[in-house]
Amino acid sequence: MTGRTLLNYSDRSIDIDDTFLFFGNPHIPYSSHILSEVMTGYACVFSEEFLKLSDRPGSLHESPLFKLASSPVVAVNGQQTEFLVTIFKKILAEQDTDYVYKHDLVRSYLNLIIQEGLKMTPQDHLVQYKNAASRITFLFLELLERQFPVENSNEPLKLRTAQDFASELNVHVNYLNRSVKSTTGKPTTAHIAERITTEAKALLQHTDWSISEIAFGLGFEYPTYFNNYFKKMTGSVPKSLRKTDDTGQ
Repeated sequence: MTGRTLLNYSDRSIDIDDTFLFFGNPHIPYSSHILSEVMTGYACVFSEEFLKLSDRPGSLHESPLFKLASSPVVAVNGQQTEFLVTIFKKILAEQDTDYVYKHDLVRSYLNLIIQEGLKMTPQDHLVQYKNAASRITFLFLELLERQFPVENSNEPLKLRTAQDFASELNVHVNYLNRSVKSTTGKPTTAHIAERITTEAKALLQHTDWSISEIAFGLGFEYPTYFNNYFKKMTGSVPKSLRKTDDTGQ
């Protein structure tokens, strides 16, 4: 894409005014407000099943381009832009062919775009696991993020406590807590609470769900529990984030 836009994702915003690659994660809600008179570019939406970069499960999720903590935007220069535009044009051209293996070819083009993005990403994002603690921490954070966004208020979060995650990862909760704290400097419960709060803000600001529906979707048995939790985490009541009065409180 080339132009100026304000990109919002989770509870963050990035003001972009240049040519850039944007890698969207299906687990994170995004919105974009175009600020320039002209915005040009190419877009390609694909499923993880279609891409299959390798036979190893989770290979796409493990790419630093798709991590929540990383910026989803990669700046590109003129020479890189020319190359990437050529690849996108090849993908578009293949849609109109009857070539038997065109899907394999498109997968190769997509892989090439992602590899180019990785080359432009600072190498400190590509560090491998240093030890067992960093590995279990990564698995915990990935499992946490996999629950979001909450798309159905009738299907509440299943994993909400450190014990829930420890059981899912088949490790003792004390080991999980020590690993996460030593690797990130924050307790397991803090990561869970912050992510639930981030999702709560997104649901309050970008959906018309009642506060009761949001509370249930996030795993709270009663709206009052959610209200107290949200106020403890943010200092404000959930209703304060709504643009209009919400009668579901």
